[in-house]
Formats: sequence, structure tokens, C-alpha cells
Amino acid sequence: MEQALWYLLAGTRGGQNRVRIIDSLDDRPKNANRLSESLELDYKTVRHHIDMLQEYGIVESGGNDYGEMYFLTDRFEKNRDSFEEITQEMEEM
Repeated sequence: MEQALWYLLAGTRGGQNRVRIIDSLDDRPKNANRLSESLELDYKTVRHHIDMLQEYGIVESGGNDYGEMYFLTDRFEKNRDSFEEITQEMEEM
């Protein structure tokens, strides 16, 4: 998981937006539309990042297609320390 987090957050162009999405979902679960509004990002951009986070097991969904809510996975929670270390190093760069 630590390697996946490094890749998704520090190794690709959209890493900062993924950090913002994770931080927002940490506050409370949201659907893609709510994430788009609260982060002031295009809906398609949010969907792209959510898809990547789901692919790597960081985010999971629940509910129907329209109101599908996103949550941080238990797997992510077990690796939260790595997330915190990576984001701290990103701030220092």
C-alpha cells in the first residue's frame, strides 16, 4: 500500500487533488458531486481521481449509481501513517 500511495500522491500529476479528496472523505463520506463542489474541481476530474483511488484500494463506494457515496477503506486506515508521512514530505518539497 505504501508504494501505491507514493505513486498516486507524489509520483503523478494529480497527486495534490487526490490528497484533497482523501482529506475531504476523511471528514465525512461524500458523493462525487459533493466532492466536486466542495473542492471546486470539475466533476469529471473528481471521477477520474476517485476511479484511481478505488483501483488501488484506498476508496470504496456504497449506494446506487446516482447517489453513490465514497468512503476510505479499512486498508487505507491501516496505512494512514504512510499517508501522513507522504503528505508531509510533499509539503516540504
